[in-house]
Amino acid sequence: MVHPDNAGDGHAAERERMVVRQIEARGISDALVLAALRAVPREAFVPAGERAFAYEDHPLPIGAGQTISQPYIVALTTAGLGLRGGERVLEIGTGCGYAAAVLGQIAAEVHSVERIDALAEQARDNLARLGIANVHVHCADGSLGWPAAAPYDAIAVTAAGPEIPAALKAQLAPGGRIVMPVGDRHGHQVLLCWSLGADGREQVESLCDVRFVPLLGAQGFGA
Repeated sequence: MVHPDNAGDGHAAERERMVVRQIEARGISDALVLAALRAVPREAFVPAGERAFAYEDHPLPIGAGQTISQPYIVALTTAGLGLRGGERVLEIGTGCGYAAAVLGQIAAEVHSVERIDALAEQARDNLARLGIANVHVHCADGSLGWPAAAPYDAIAVTAAGPEIPAALKAQLAPGGRIVMPVGDRHGHQVLLCWSLGADGREQVESLCDVRFVPLLGAQGFGA
């Protein structure tokens, strides 16, 4: 969780407006998700030149051709996981670490996998500056998950694949959920919530249309 001495309050009013106007106004009411978004300073995860736009409702560039997702999508993904606190969560696509930090406000432990080494290091630095110790960043092929810490109670994926990778399904604990964008590499994508019912049947809910960078890797769109 964000250490109170490191969160700062220079952007507290902007964070509050973001939560009220962009998140609550669009139907997200999960108290844990809203509290997490209020706690994490988004400006700490974007380049200095983008900080004036940190609380606007759109993605921002973070380097290496990647972006930080818009706040609403981070909130929708987190809410879709159905976290109640104390879970072990896997995130695929760390980026700058913002979404992992939000997850870490609710979950007991977050393992986040980033394929680009420079971004993984950037995320580690961002998280360390805020005193967030329960998020662990790994540099690897995210389409294969992180089996060393499996099983996970929930899995969030921040890159779009042609389907939900079998490796991720295999690392999900019974009753858990995967939230991931699925669709074309550069075209139509849908944010899906996947789970396995007690009867062994797959259950899939479409959350909204989205546009994410492609999930690259052995069980994604390739290298």
